[in-house]
Amino acid sequence: MNKKRVKQSIYSIVALIALILIVVITKAFANPSELKPIHSYKQLEAFYENESSVPEWTKVFLSPFYLFSGMFNYSSPINLAQIVDSFDTTTFNTADTKAEESSSSKDYSTTNIQVENVDEADITKTDGDYIYSISETNVVITDVREPENIKVAAKIELGREIPEELILYKNQLAIISSFEDNNQLASYSYYYAHSNSTVVSVYDIADKEHPQLQKSYTLYEPYYTSRCIGGKLYVFASGGLRKDDDDNIVAYYTEDNHKCEIALKDIQYLKDVKTNQQTLISCLDLQNPVSKVDVKSYLMDISNSYVSQNAIYLLNQDYENDDFPIAKIFGWKGIFGLADYESDFSEQTTIYKFDILENGAVRYAAKTKVEGKTINQFSLDEYKDYLRVALYDEKGSRVVTFDQALKQVGKSDYVAKGEQMYSSRFLGDKAYFVTYRTTDPLYVVDVSMPEKPTILGELKIPGYSTYLHPYDENHLIGIGMQTKEQVIRNVTGRGSSTVATITGMKMALFDVSDVNHPVQISDTVIGDSRTTSAILTNHKALLFSKERELLAVPVSNYEEDFEVQAKADSYTNVIQAYTSRARNYVSEGYFVYHLNSADGFQLKGIINHDKTKAKYSYNHNSKLLRGLYIDQNLFTISETAIKVNRLENLELIKELKLNN
Repeated sequence: MNKKRVKQSIYSIVALIALILIVVITKAFANPSELKPIHSYKQLEAFYENESSVPEWTKVFLSPFYLFSGMFNYSSPINLAQIVDSFDTTTFNTADTKAEESSSSKDYSTTNIQVENVDEADITKTDGDYIYSISETNVVITDVREPENIKVAAKIELGREIPEELILYKNQLAIISSFEDNNQLASYSYYYAHSNSTVVSVYDIADKEHPQLQKSYTLYEPYYTSRCIGGKLYVFASGGLRKDDDDNIVAYYTEDNHKCEIALKDIQYLKDVKTNQQTLISCLDLQNPVSKVDVKSYLMDISNSYVSQNAIYLLNQDYENDDFPIAKIFGWKGIFGLADYESDFSEQTTIYKFDILENGAVRYAAKTKVEGKTINQFSLDEYKDYLRVALYDEKGSRVVTFDQALKQVGKSDYVAKGEQMYSSRFLGDKAYFVTYRTTDPLYVVDVSMPEKPTILGELKIPGYSTYLHPYDENHLIGIGMQTKEQVIRNVTGRGSSTVATITGMKMALFDVSDVNHPVQISDTVIGDSRTTSAILTNHKALLFSKERELLAVPVSNYEEDFEVQAKADSYTNVIQAYTSRARNYVSEGYFVYHLNSADGFQLKGIINHDKTKAKYSYNHNSKLLRGLYIDQNLFTISETAIKVNRLENLELIKELKLNN
């Protein structure tokens, strides 16, 4: 072989190696935030099995042979064409009409929601003339046009479906239910023990006495949450990928009794997210409910969500282990063998953003990861093109801000180290959050400058608030529990631990006009350590009107006292215990208060409901569902009865049994 050929061969080998490295490095360091479509059922099967993959950086730096042999197939089976994001946006059949006002001219309350014009599903809805409520396994439409003669107009029987929540839009009533079918969907990946699915049924209720089913579809994952924006109904279902009896991964949904495949291009994943969990997002145009529902699957797990008028934010909270960081290896300490390679676990929240387009379609936009974790939907707020997030971890609590692309632009200092955040609320240029250990510090944060959120002031009081609600621009309502601190002593008399005993449910009114020095101006404690309420975990249980000087909440008393150790994780367990269905309540009633900033809380009275538990109690909080007002009357609705009382003096007008 002459020298020329040898040289050409060497050049060819070098060129091939260079090409291989370019391809691999491009794939390894490609934008992990890009959403990519599944291209084969074999690839989907790999996600179902949750196959682990070697970290990308090790493939580049530590295993040339692995890179060479698997350069076109080294995680999920994808090819070079998959580097390009081919996300498809579906155009919905939308009518050029606005949401109609109710035909009723009455003044009535609506669901307590977080974001204006973003309706949230609830277990009771009203249009001022009729009340729509869940009663055991049925949905009841009650005619309340004549308060002295309220009557059931119709019952929608759902059979094996368990109604969870309702959405009311014009003359459409959407019922979101859970359905368990262990025969059709027998096996799960991961740790799920049963096959909960989500059923959405939309009824035409123009004729209240004869509701007509217009649309029904089933998502084969458990119901998570939903929203209605401008007539578009968004339903979220989330859980583990599963297989049916034919051992096929369930990549379909059922619409009007027809099996509909989810196109592979509509099953999306992120390069750096390896999971067998999926989140389904469905969208149905309630202005044209007979139109086809749009369903997309995203291979991601979620533990929190927030929805604005223009975007959907889905959150996953997890622990991250910075096990062997490249920065430590190639930094000067790493070179000289001085780096500390101990594992570093930290709580992390991943935020996925989806834009809501003008036609109602949902399109993935961006993702980011931030240290710390959130509490619930009120931990997030979108305001003036910025996303503000309240987070906490072992370092304390803080507020972090992001731009529209989810690029972090600012963060506040940490406060309350060693304490858990229990509630948060963003109101305009201010943020408020409550932490707790043995006292309840209420913090005020200035978020008028997104680049520099600043802690302004704090107020420490006994107990803790799990929900914050705006009274007006200068006052804030806090609802939670009153506690009393006790020192536990050992046999020698020394204090060995601290116990915080819950002594009752507490509501407080704070004056925050002086942001540097918030003041509690009124409070009331309900019951004792046995007292609980749906409002502690569900904001939709609150009935509030500043104009009517009205605040009302459902209250339950349980037989078991709650006593917990003074450390953060214990309190979370206590809050979760409030909603346990296994506990037997002593009594249940609706507490109605007169509230203004001058007089504070003044109890007007208590509306008691039947102490007998419903035969099938499926709602997540208590037998007593909700309270609402229509003109000068207060309606309290449980699974078994509706009561009408005069708002002025709470005189009983009428009681209607629903389960006769």
